[in-house]
Amino acid sequence: MKTKVNKKYKVAELDELPLQEGWVVTVADEEIVLFSLTGGDVRAVENLCPKGGPIAEGIVSGEYVFTPLYDWKISLIDGKVQAPDTGSIKTYQVEIADGNVYLYL
Repeated sequence: MKTKVNKKYKVAELDELPLQEGWVVTVADEEIVLFSLTGGDVRAVENLCPKGGPIAEGIVSGEYVFTPLYDWKISLIDGKVQAPDTGSIKTYQVEIADGNVYLYL
């Protein structure tokens, strides 16, 4: 059985990320948005809501982002769309080390 190995990519310096605003990066042909949260965490999700709108332009509140086109509430932790809407988006593992932000794909 073959084990899938995640590759680590440096995508930003922590101090260049705007607080609670989307920062879009493209890694391995995937458009990903980073959010630096007020508690110090950085979350990474795909930049496309289930209905096709951009996540990066959404409004962040706590651990959630509200999509700009449809006002869907999506968890930045697990990518799940909150009821009454349904669906999910892809999330990515983030590591912060020595002031740099890394993603695992």
